[in-house]
Order: sequence, then C-alpha cells, then structure tokens
Amino acid sequence: MKLLAIDTALSTCAAAVLTDDGGTSDIVSQCEDLGRGHAERIMGMVASVMTDSSTTFNSLDRIVVNVGPGSFTGLRVGLSIARGFGLVLEKPVVSVTTLAAIAHEALDAAPVRKPILVVLDARRDEVYCQNFDETGAPIGEARVSTVKDLAHSLDGETILAGSAAQAVANAAGIDKSRVCNDAAAASIDYIAKLGKGAKRQDKAPMPLYLRAPDAVPGEKGKVRRQ
Repeated sequence: MKLLAIDTALSTCAAAVLTDDGGTSDIVSQCEDLGRGHAERIMGMVASVMTDSSTTFNSLDRIVVNVGPGSFTGLRVGLSIARGFGLVLEKPVVSVTTLAAIAHEALDAAPVRKPILVVLDARRDEVYCQNFDETGAPIGEARVSTVKDLAHSLDGETILAGSAAQAVANAAGIDKSRVCNDAAAASIDYIAKLGKGAKRQDKAPMPLYLRAPDAVPGEKGKVRRQ
C-alpha cells in the first residue's frame, strides 16, 4: 500500500507518504509549525514528499486527511486538497482525527498501556477531549469540556496526553507521571499509520467541528467575533 497523508488542522502543516510492502513500512514526511499560511505551503510539501519517496500520484492507493478538531480555516484547506486528489485520482479518501493520532503516539511511548484521555487547549477556558482504551480505540465521542470538569471525573487509572493534559493533572492533584506528553498537534507519521488501517467511507470525510466558529455573520454582511 502507498498513501499520502495531509494535515493542516492546527498550527502545523504536514504531509507524508507511507509505503507498506506487507512486511515493513517506510514514511517520508515533512512538518512545519506555521500558525498561518497552510494553503500557500501544503502543496509544496506534498510535492516534496512525493519526490523524496519516489512516488507517483497514480501509484497511491488512498489519501488520508486529518479532520480535526482544529481551526476552521485549516480544516477546510486540508479537506479540500484531499478531496480534490481523491476525485482526480479516483482514490478513496479516509479520515483520522487529531485526538486519535495523539492517543496512539502517547500509548506507544507509555511504559504501560492504560486507558487514556487526550485533552487539547481550545481556548475560552475550554478543551477538546476524548477517551480511548489501552489499545487506542475510542470510548465515547470527542467533545468540548473544561479542565475543572475533567479533573472531577478523572478516574485512578486513566493517563493523560495533549496540550491541556498537565492542566487537568494539576487540577485533579495527580502525579505528573500520569501525563504522557503535552502534544499540541498530531504527528503526521501517526496520521499516516492510522490512515493505513482506516475504514473506507461511503461519503467524503467531513471536518470534526466540536463547537461553533469564532466568526459569525453580523449586520449588513459584516463579520463579528463571538
């Protein structure tokens, strides 16, 4: 299998080509922390990883895209490009979430696999979060919560990962050893790895929006901030 993975969900902009011959996997990837400007940079990164991996577009078996949670603008960029490649190449487009990729990376690095809660800073005193079991399978849906609420509901076995993990640990008064990492974004390598096993979908992937946008239409077509 050969696949192209794309991530423009958060501040990072990344692309990767994963090649799996049935025995070993090889990943060629690029990642930059841009903040903004994903639309201007992502196509150059795609071209670079395709060239560096000696991969032609026609040889790809699928396209993988991070569907969030993330920024509204960033998610639209990545999804538009992934859908475009899928349409032109007549290849399936599959989705991976930011939270799942962070969970799997943290579990692979943890000394002992345990249920894990991934918590990302969503600003406005809120966090994006989702629980996963020790294999990385999701438990329940991704959601918006607060550090305080998560601290109150945290059980004694669950470990933590993500940019707001330490804040939850502090609020819960638990040992810092239960915090696996403070990742603020998903690893493109893990997005590619999860994309290899992702189920094909009947419909095109949709962005994982967990709350309304910051900008909404105002009077006379103007945009106001909530």
